[in-house]
Amino acid sequence: MELWIYSKALFSTWVYYAPERILFDAGEGVSTRMATKVFAFKRIFLTHGHVDHIAGLWGIINARNNAMGDREKPLIVHYPKGNNAIEEYINFILKANSDLRFAFEAKPVEPGEKIFLRDAGGFKRFIVPFKTKHTSNEKSVGYHLFEVRRKLKEEFKNLDEKQIVRLVKEMGKDFVTEEYEKKILTITGDSLAIDPKEAEGTDLLIHECTFLNSKDRRIKNHASIEEVVEIVKKAGVRKVILYHISTRYIGRIEKYIKKYFKDLKGVEVMYVDPEKEFII
Repeated sequence: MELWIYSKALFSTWVYYAPERILFDAGEGVSTRMATKVFAFKRIFLTHGHVDHIAGLWGIINARNNAMGDREKPLIVHYPKGNNAIEEYINFILKANSDLRFAFEAKPVEPGEKIFLRDAGGFKRFIVPFKTKHTSNEKSVGYHLFEVRRKLKEEFKNLDEKQIVRLVKEMGKDFVTEEYEKKILTITGDSLAIDPKEAEGTDLLIHECTFLNSKDRRIKNHASIEEVVEIVKKAGVRKVILYHISTRYIGRIEKYIKKYFKDLKGVEVMYVDPEKEFII
C-alpha cells in the first residue's frame, strides 16, 4: 500500500503516504481508522488550520501517549509558519497532555524550504512546501515530495552500454552520472487551483476538487473540476487523484469525471469517494 486517504469535504481529510510513514493533514477520526498505525507516523504535514484538517491531531497524540505501542519514536508536526489556529490548537493539546511520554515537536515551515525525510546511503527524499490560496485570513501550503535520483550526463548519452560500463569502472559512477531531483508527489490541501508550474514534472498530483460543477461554487476558496483539468493539461500530469469532493456529488462523481477528462488521453484519473476510504 502506498496511499491511504479519507476525504469528506467539510468533515475530515487525511492522507497517509506509507513508504515514508508521513501523514498529510489530520482530520477527525484518523486515529480511529488507522488504530495502532498511528505509532508508525514519523511526521505530520498540515496544509492549513481548518478544523476538518487538524481535529484528529489530538486523537493521534492521545493514542500514542496511552495505547500499548512504541513510545521511543518521536513525532514531528510541520505546519505553515504564521498559522495561528494550528499553533493555538497544538498549545491546547500539549496543555491537555502535559505528561507526554514520547518526544513531540511542532515545526513551522515556509514555502521553498527542504525537509529531509531520508538522507542516508545515497538515498534521499525530502518535502518542499509551496504556497497555496484558500481563504484570505488563512496561511496555507501544499507539499511536494522529491526523490534524488541519478541520470547519465549529457556528454555521455551518445555512448553505447559497453562504453558506459567501462567508464564507470575506470572513473566511477559520479564521473558518468549526475544527481537530479524528481518530484514524485504533489498534494494541495484545500486550495484554489494551484499554479500549473507547481504540478510540472510530478508523478502524481493529489488536487482538491470540492466542486465538480463550478456553478455550485458561491465563494471562491476551493477548486472546481474544470480548473483541475486545465492544470493537468498545462502541467502535463499523467496521474491525478481528485479529493475533498463535496458530498452533493455522491453517486454522480464518475459521470462528471468522464465528462471533463474525456479529451485527456493517457491521463489516469482517480478520485476519493466522500463515503469511502481510498487505498492504493
